[in-house]
Parts: sequence; structure tokens; C-alpha cells
Amino acid sequence: MSNKVILPGQTIGIIGGGQLGRMMALAAKAQGFRIAVLDPEENSPCGQVADIEVTGGYNDMEAIRTLAEISDVITYEFENIDAEALNWLCQNAYVPQGERVLKITQDRLNEKQAILEAGLYPVPFERVDEEEELGQKINRIGGFPAVLKTAKGGYDGKGQYVIRREDDIENALILLAHGSCVLEKWIEFEKEISIIVTRKIDGEMKFFPAAENVHKNNILHKTIVPALISDDTEHKAKRMAGRLADYLELVGTLAVEMFVGKDGELYINEMAPRPHNSGHYTIEACETSQFEQHIRALCSWELGSTELLKPAVMYNILGQHLEPLLETIPAPADWKIHLYGKKEPRENRKMGHITILEESLEKAEASAAVSLIWNEKKAEGMKLA
Repeated sequence: MSNKVILPGQTIGIIGGGQLGRMMALAAKAQGFRIAVLDPEENSPCGQVADIEVTGGYNDMEAIRTLAEISDVITYEFENIDAEALNWLCQNAYVPQGERVLKITQDRLNEKQAILEAGLYPVPFERVDEEEELGQKINRIGGFPAVLKTAKGGYDGKGQYVIRREDDIENALILLAHGSCVLEKWIEFEKEISIIVTRKIDGEMKFFPAAENVHKNNILHKTIVPALISDDTEHKAKRMAGRLADYLELVGTLAVEMFVGKDGELYINEMAPRPHNSGHYTIEACETSQFEQHIRALCSWELGSTELLKPAVMYNILGQHLEPLLETIPAPADWKIHLYGKKEPRENRKMGHITILEESLEKAEASAAVSLIWNEKKAEGMKLA
């Protein structure tokens, strides 16, 4: 793969017009690049800030060719790119991230195998292809509870089912209608962390500080930085993420989610070859954001410093949080507010995020608690589509 330098004034093509594409585009435009985006809908979050919108499906080869013609380099904001389109792009355009990492991360079974081949430890798992196998394989990984996930697709809790007892098996079987599944052992963990690493074609790597993630209803609720873990645990997590990045021959950004087990071990849960929700705090809290760093890697620039400037807590704004946020906005001085330009605030839809920077994590969390934006009772009173 060539080490091609992309300079300001040239065009970066982004496949996917969501919030990750939007923040990637804003970082790139600040450095003087032009942006083209491909998305099925006009006026997407990324399209609102792009120079050129190409409207078409991710399997629309005419739209794919148009994006290739107008772009000097192409990247993506999500994993599930059409295989035929990706193959054509890699042969006819400059896609420094290549095909391999996407083919691995598009399928959880491939992903687990890659983690093993890199000499690392995924959450213990079994492949499930037939309904009759499920009960036997639950026993093989240690019994209840267990988690069944579709091998392809799925995000924010979609495409997965927690099997807590034998009565749950029948409900979980619906996932097998979508194809092969991954059955995962239920890990007793102290916390979940994520490591975001960026790697250039020449192998240079830089890591962002470990982030601690808290989920509600399988959707990321908040990210705490620095993560409340030991230095030894953070160093080990970064070594694991770096080993995985090298094995994948990564170009760009990789987010690696891990469980810190009650047994003291680290277990890799999932990975994503792109900027990640748990890295949004980097926009204000680090010297270089994950989005700028991703662009620098794609364009063969030197990677920036990832130093944490201040402790931070990032909170997601879902559809049910938007109205109380708008009521609160005039007051807080220490909140960095990002809204993504989505028209319809549906329940549990990611509409934006807030990063709160303070001298201590305790002060940041206290500031959020006073607002009542994330108060569950208040959210229940919201009437959303």
C-alpha cells in the first residue's frame, strides 16, 4: 500500500452521513480539506457540513463511482459497507484502510477469530448455526447467563439477547433467523473500558487515554476519562490494542472495547475500525481529537499528541433527553454541547453529546446530576415517535 500524502485543498470522501462522519468532516475542514459524503438521504448530519453530497445507497455502484471520481482519499464512518462496493473501491480509488479490517469487523465470528490469531483473549464464545445447538453450547461456555449475538449487523444492543434462564432460549432463537450467531459467556466484570488507537501505514501508533464506559439499556450513557483503573491495567490494555492494530495492519483509528474482569483479567469484547462514541470526549479534552487523528493517519501526516488536558465526562443525548437539554442550555458554563443535526428525536436515538470538563470527575458528574436531563422519570414523560 502506498504512503500517499493528502494535502489541504484535496477532497476526502466519507461513506456514511451520520454523526461520526459529521465530526470527521468538521475536523478535516478545519485543516483545509474538502469533503464529499455518500449517504442514502439528502441533508444527512455529515451532508450538512460537506462540500459535496452524493445521494445513493451503499450498494449503488453509480453513486460509489461518483464518490471515487471526486475524492482523493476515501474513508468510512461505519463497518457495514457493501462487499461488492468495497472491493471495487479498493481497486479503483485510494482507500488506505483497505478491505481486510472491514471484512473482519463486519462479522463477529471473524472478529473473534482475529483476536485469537493475534494471541489475545476475546470473551469466551461458541459459534451457533442451528437452533438445536444452543442449549448444548450454553452448557459448554459455563451455563446461564449467556449472550447470543447475530454475527453480522447489530449495534446499541440491537441483534443480541441476554439468556438468563432456560425459559429465555425460545425468545433468543429469533436471532438465528438472521444467520449464524455468536454465543458469549457472561463475564462478571468490574467495568468496561475502551482503548482508541490510531495507526499510520508505516506502523506509527498513538493511544488515547483509557476511557471507562457506562451503559444504560445497552446504549452508551457516559464515558469517564481518565478511567478509574490502575496504571498497570491501562498499560496492559494499550499493549493489547496495539497488538491487535498491528495484526490487522490498521490504517486510521481503531476502538477496542474490553471488560475488566473481577478475576483481574482483560477480555476483548468488540472492536470498531473508525472513530467511536466513547472517544467523543477527545474533541475538547485532548490535545488532538480522535477525528483529527484519524484524518492525519489517512493523509500520512504525523500523528498529533493525545495528552489529556483535563478530566472529562461525556454524556450521550438521546431523543428523550433533547427537550430537557434545550431547557438547560443557557445555564452551564462548563458544558461543551454537540448536536448532530438529526431532524427527528426518536426515543434512544443518538441526537448529540455533552462533554463536561472539570478539575475533577466528581465535579463533572455533579454538574450533570443537577440538570436532571438524564433523570429516568423525566425521560419517561417525554412523548416521542
